[in-house]
Amino acid sequence: METRRFDIITFGDLCVDLILSGADVTPQFGQVEKLIEDYTLEMGGSCSIFACQASRLGLRTALLGRVGADSFGQLVLNRLNEAGVTTSYVSIDSSLKTGLSLAFCPPGDRAILTYPGSIHALTPSDVSDEFLSSARHLHHGSHYLHTGLLPVMPEIFRRARTLGLSISLDTNWDPAETWNGNLPQLLSMTDLFMPNDQEALRISRKPTLDEAAETFLNFGVQAVVIKEGARGARVYTRDTFIQRPVQPVSGGDSIGAGDSFDAGFLAGWLRGLPLEQCLQIAMACGRSVASKIGGVAGQLRWEEITRSLSLP
Repeated sequence: METRRFDIITFGDLCVDLILSGADVTPQFGQVEKLIEDYTLEMGGSCSIFACQASRLGLRTALLGRVGADSFGQLVLNRLNEAGVTTSYVSIDSSLKTGLSLAFCPPGDRAILTYPGSIHALTPSDVSDEFLSSARHLHHGSHYLHTGLLPVMPEIFRRARTLGLSISLDTNWDPAETWNGNLPQLLSMTDLFMPNDQEALRISRKPTLDEAAETFLNFGVQAVVIKEGARGARVYTRDTFIQRPVQPVSGGDSIGAGDSFDAGFLAGWLRGLPLEQCLQIAMACGRSVASKIGGVAGQLRWEEITRSLSLP
C-alpha cells in the first residue's frame, strides 16, 4: 500500500489578525479618538488556522504559501511550527507585506477589514505535482481570496484527482459577493463541501439549506457539511441526513471556529470514522475555538478529543 508523506496539504492564505474587542469597537471618523477594552495580535487565515488544527489532531499536514520578510510573517511561521505544520513549502518574499486582517469584535458579532498582501500571493506555477502527490488529501479554503489561483483551480483539482487525492472545499466568504469562481467544475471533483449556512444559500441561490444541499449533491459531492454557527451543524449525503445542535459558549470571538470545525471533521473522515462521529469531533473543535480569542488559542489535540468523546 502506498504511503504518502502527508495526510493533508492546503494552500495558505497567510496573514495575521489584529483583533479589537470590547463593547464598542466602532470607529468614528472626524478625527475622533475612542478607547477600546482589549486587542489580540494572532495568526489569521482560514487555511493557516485549519492546518494548525489538523496537525494538532494528529494529521501530517503541510502548507504551501508565502509570507513577507517582516515580523508578521515570522509570527505566522512561529504559529505553524508550534502546531507541527510542515512549513518547508512556505517561502519568505521580501517584495511582499504579510497579509493583515483588522477584526472589530463587539460581543456576538464581528466586522473585518483585510489587506491581502501575502494572502493571494500564490500563482499556478507554485503548485507543483511534487507538492500535490505528497499527500492523501487536499483541502482548499479561502477560495475567493486566492485570486492568483482562482482561474486555474479546476485544473489543480483535476491534477489532484489524477494523482489520487481526495478533496475538501470550504469557499469561505466572497468579498465581491458574486459567488461564482468555477464552483460547478470544482464541486464535481469535491468529496466534502463544507460551507457555512449563509455561504451555502448564496452559492446555491436556493431559499433553504435542504435545497442547497440537494444542489451540491447533484454536482457530485460525496457529502455536504454545513456549519450553522451557534445553532450547530448538519451533514447531507445521498442516503444520510444528520443535524446536531451545539452547546453555546461565551467569552470568545468565533474567529477560526469554522476552520477548526473543518479540520476536526476531516480528522475523523480520514480515519474512516462514521459521519456521526466526524460531526461530533468537528463540533467539539469548533466550539472550543469559539470560546477563545483568536483562531488557534482554543484548538484541541487528538488525545483530548478521544478522551472527551470516548473514541477508540
